[in-house]
Amino acid sequence: MNQASVSRMIDHTLLKPNASRDEVIKLAEEAKTFLFASVCVNPTWVAVAHEILKDTPEVKVCTVIGFPLGASTSEVKAFEVTNAIANGATEVDMVINIGALKDHDDALVKRDIAAVVAAARGQALTKVIIETCLLSEEEKVRACQLAVEAGADYVKTSTGFSTGGATVEDIALMRKTVGPDLGVKASGGVRSAEDAQAMIQAGATRIGTSGGVAIAQGEQSQSSY
Repeated sequence: MNQASVSRMIDHTLLKPNASRDEVIKLAEEAKTFLFASVCVNPTWVAVAHEILKDTPEVKVCTVIGFPLGASTSEVKAFEVTNAIANGATEVDMVINIGALKDHDDALVKRDIAAVVAAARGQALTKVIIETCLLSEEEKVRACQLAVEAGADYVKTSTGFSTGGATVEDIALMRKTVGPDLGVKASGGVRSAEDAQAMIQAGATRIGTSGGVAIAQGEQSQSSY
């Protein structure tokens, strides 16, 4: 796959807690230059990113929900989605209730995802972060299945703020579990064009990274996300 095609699959990401307005503006301008799939920013920066990208419909505004722990209630997550959409977001990446998954409370996990899907329906794509580094293989499969059942658009490996990021093995497992039609997003630790190509070959259809510019230019990013 050529570099331009890879660029169109990148969610250009800035989620660090000390991100400044100038950094968010730079992120959005870079996304316009390279025509990335989206910028992914914390909810407080959605309106800023939307203003910069409003005349560049190819680049979506993505934000995170229940981030990074996934431990807020379903009602709070749904409100975050509604608020983000009002501010200009058209994609939302939500973190599942990881503890509930480990407790085998699948009904709660599914209800949690479904609340976000319902709040976003018709207005924003929903990506479900399962935080693979904290899960067993059985839990990864079950999380993906619940995301499918709840009507999500994508499953996503990682927040980038836990103990590990995306692996080729996890992407392949997630793709096998969700089938050919659902999106699969690799995030956390994708730092080079080679990393991105490996994830895509394993089944990823989006790449979440703060190193989008380096990847688009065929270089190695020093970013940890």
